[in-house]
Amino acid sequence: MQKYAVAVLGASGYSGAELLRLLAGHSQLEATFLGAHDAAGSLVGEVFPHLAPFAHRRYEPLDALDLSSVQAAFLALPAGMSSTIAPRLVEGGLRVVDLAGDFRLPASAYPEWYGFSHPAPAWLDRAVYGLPELFRKEVAEASLVANPGCYPTPVLLGLAPLLSAGLVEPHAIVVDGKSGISGAGKKPTHRSHFAALDGSVQAYRVGRHQHTPEMEHGLALATGTRATVTFVPHLVPAVRGVVTTAYARLAEGSSLADLREALTQAYAGEPFVRVVPQGEVPDPKRVAGTNVCELGVGVDAHARTAVVMGALDNLGKGAAGQALQNLNLMLGLEETLGLPTVGVYP
Repeated sequence: MQKYAVAVLGASGYSGAELLRLLAGHSQLEATFLGAHDAAGSLVGEVFPHLAPFAHRRYEPLDALDLSSVQAAFLALPAGMSSTIAPRLVEGGLRVVDLAGDFRLPASAYPEWYGFSHPAPAWLDRAVYGLPELFRKEVAEASLVANPGCYPTPVLLGLAPLLSAGLVEPHAIVVDGKSGISGAGKKPTHRSHFAALDGSVQAYRVGRHQHTPEMEHGLALATGTRATVTFVPHLVPAVRGVVTTAYARLAEGSSLADLREALTQAYAGEPFVRVVPQGEVPDPKRVAGTNVCELGVGVDAHARTAVVMGALDNLGKGAAGQALQNLNLMLGLEETLGLPTVGVYP
């Protein structure tokens, strides 16, 4: 059984740590380079005591990576940094999965939504958007994959089959999102302080969140339809978990049965997408620690509106788990290797 050496750049952040946790149980991938910036030189066990298999390994400077020593790399770096590194890695023969937003959008979108001009715009057309359930063939053939954001993943999985079937209208889609604090990263802020977060629910980045154009772009890639999305995220007093509720106008003649059939057919046999039974709703607590996305759908008959719900672990299917799923495909491995489907509950 072939083993692949893998680099994790940004291994001292939350997504990087989740990657290490998953790689510790992977039979064919070995994390041989653990790159970090501020934590370089520190023992992994000093930063994340739970990562016992890596406790005595040291984080290395990002620029110390020898490309000849690994076959693939995960980039769990701040936005704007991956795009300065990924081209060199791909040109060096590596398969690369970027967990940041550096390769998710057209170049023209970056100044407005990310606040920087893209440093490698020619590479945007070479990157594949890595939502395997919608773009599995493209991911398997890619050298560079843009891992989707945590909020867009359940939204795209829920809406794409409905838009493709013409069951909902693409205009004026409204998405409400809620996330645990780990989605904000490890660096502490006044908003992530326990005293500010506990007992609070806060909307943030209203009208300017970078996942808005990602949702629109992803729906266009998946369905060929230009959609308009209003997205409002909220921070809730939890560590992990994302819940999204998307509201879309029902197309003439569409029914709840039609919506459910479209979702169940789209994801029949998919190991990481569960359409919950009618009358139940997706719950991020059930999928904590997994690479599973739960989906549900309802109808507000009074307003002729489809209500499409999704839940996942923002560090799992929303980040590290999906990145590992992508790399499994890119290397020709079994897609489910190293990825749990049974949650930690209660």
